Amino acid sequence: MIVLAALFAVMGATSNAVGTAFQRKAASTVSRGGGLRLLIALAHRPAWVIGIAGVAGAALFQALALVNGPMALVQPLFVLELPIALFIVASLMHRRLPPAVWRATTGVVAGLAIVLASAAPSGVRNQASMERWIPVLVLCLTAMAAAVALARPGRPPLFRAAVLATASAIGNALTAALLKSATGTFADSGLRAFLTSWQTYGFALTGVAAVLLLENALQAGWLAASQPALTIGDASVSLLLGITLFGERIRTGWWLLPEVIGVGLIVWGVVTLSRVVPHIAQAARSTGR
Repeated sequence: MIVLAALFAVMGATSNAVGTAFQRKAASTVSRGGGLRLLIALAHRPAWVIGIAGVAGAALFQALALVNGPMALVQPLFVLELPIALFIVASLMHRRLPPAVWRATTGVVAGLAIVLASAAPSGVRNQASMERWIPVLVLCLTAMAAAVALARPGRPPLFRAAVLATASAIGNALTAALLKSATGTFADSGLRAFLTSWQTYGFALTGVAAVLLLENALQAGWLAASQPALTIGDASVSLLLGITLFGERIRTGWWLLPEVIGVGLIVWGVVTLSRVVPHIAQAARSTGR
C-alpha cells in the first residue's frame, strides 16, 4: 500500500507539473485580456486542453495516493512538482537549463529521499471523529483568515507573498486531509455516501480558497518568497494533520538529525529553483516563444 501511495503521489506531481507547464504555454500565445473571452481563446488551444487534463489527472492521482497511504508520505512527494514543471516548461520554451537547476533538483530529490527514509511515515486510517475535526478546522481556518488580514495591501510585497503562500499551504494541507477522508468514504461505502459526506464539499471549498490565496500570493511578490512558504508549509501542516486526525506516525529520536538535514536540502533546492523560474520565463518571452 505504501509503495502504491508513493507511486500515485509521484504520478500526481508529474500530472500537475504537465498541467501547469502546458497552461503557461497556452497563456503565452493569447493576447492580453480577461473574463469569458480569454477562457474561450484558451479553450481553442490544444496546449490549454492538455493542461486542464493534467490538473484533473493530478487530483485523481492525489485521491488515489491518499486513500492508499499516509498524508505524511503523500504530500511531501508533491514537492517534486516544481522541478518537474521547470524541466517541462524549459523544454516547451526551447530553453537550456543552467547548471544551478540541476544542482537544486538533485538537492530536492536527495533531501526528499532522506526525509522519507528517515521518518518512515506510517498509518492507514482514513477517518477521524468530529472531536478531532472541529479543533483542526477552527485552527486552520482561523490561521488562513489571520494571514489574509496580515497581508493587507500596503504591506511589503515579499511579506505579503510569503504570508499569503503560507495561508495557501495551510489550505492545501486541509484540502488533502478532507480529500483523504472523502475518498476513504467512497472506497468503503460507495458513491452515495461520498456525495452525502460533508468532507466532500469541504475539500471543494478549501481547495478553491487555497488556489485563490496562491494566485494572490504570486501577484503580491516574487516567486522566491511564495514558493518556499507554499512547499514547506504544505508538507509541514500535512504532517501535523496526518498525526492529529489519522494517527499517523513518524520516527523520532536520533532520526530527527537526518530528517533536519533532508529538510535543509529541500529548502535550499526549492529556493534556488524559485529564483531561476522568473529568469527562464523572461528569457522565453524575450524570444517570443
